[in-house]
Order: sequence, then structure tokens, then C-alpha cells
Amino acid sequence: MALKIGQKAPDFTLPSTDGKMFRLSTGFAGKSCIIYFYPKDFTSGCTAEACEFRDEFEGFKDLDIAIVGISKDDIKTHLRFKKQYNLPFELLSDSRGKTCGAYDALIPLVRVPKRITYLLDKNHIIQAVHQDLFDGKGHITEMIAKVKKG
Repeated sequence: MALKIGQKAPDFTLPSTDGKMFRLSTGFAGKSCIIYFYPKDFTSGCTAEACEFRDEFEGFKDLDIAIVGISKDDIKTHLRFKKQYNLPFELLSDSRGKTCGAYDALIPLVRVPKRITYLLDKNHIIQAVHQDLFDGKGHITEMIAKVKKG
């Protein structure tokens, strides 16, 4: 079960592909954002989803909505993935799954991240959630629809 709309998003600090530690409350302070969790770099569904976010990045940027992706992959793997697919946003490594757990983004028993996307407002209150393991493109479509609705 995903976190609920209207709930304050949990703060977290994770290593980022920019070489720094990223903290939600300071990295995206006063900024709306999309946080998307995904199972694994270089898999077909995750690659398609990342590329969709890449292709829609300018539209989100024009609306002042930042994007960050999170999986349990290490930074070295994230850096290769980001470079190969020319991703204009940072990827964060949650190797222990603590942040994935806080966002209810882990598949029980196997502890692999679910494909789940959260849209947060500038106060980091959850405004939309989309959860579908097999439809990466649907996450982007849903977030665009929610943003356009206001």
C-alpha cells in the first residue's frame, strides 16, 4: 500500500549521482518534485520508464517540478545508466532499502523496489501516487495528468 495523498513525505538522505549526499528537505526545499522508485537499472521496464521521464523532463522543468529516481543499485551502476541513456536528473542509491521502505516502495519478502511514483508539492505533501510494476510509461502519463489538473 502506497503512502497516502495529503501525507507529508518522509525526509531522507541518500548518495546521488552528482557525487553528493541528497536530502529531500534541503535538496528540493520549497520545490515541487517527482520521486520515482524503480526495481533495477538496465532492465527493460526501468529503462523505458527512465527514458520517458527524460523525454518529458523539459515539460516538468518548465513547471518547476524536479525529478529524482531511486533504486537499490549502487552509484557506480547509476552513473553508467545515467550516462548511457542521457538522463538529465539525478539517481539516488538506497542500497539498504531504508528510504524505499519508508515510502512503502519495497516488494515484500524479496525486498526489491516497486515501481511507484510520488508527486510532492512545494511543502513535500503527497499530491499524487501511481503504482504499477509493469507500466513505466503510465507513471509519467499519470503525473502529467495530475500536474495539469493542478
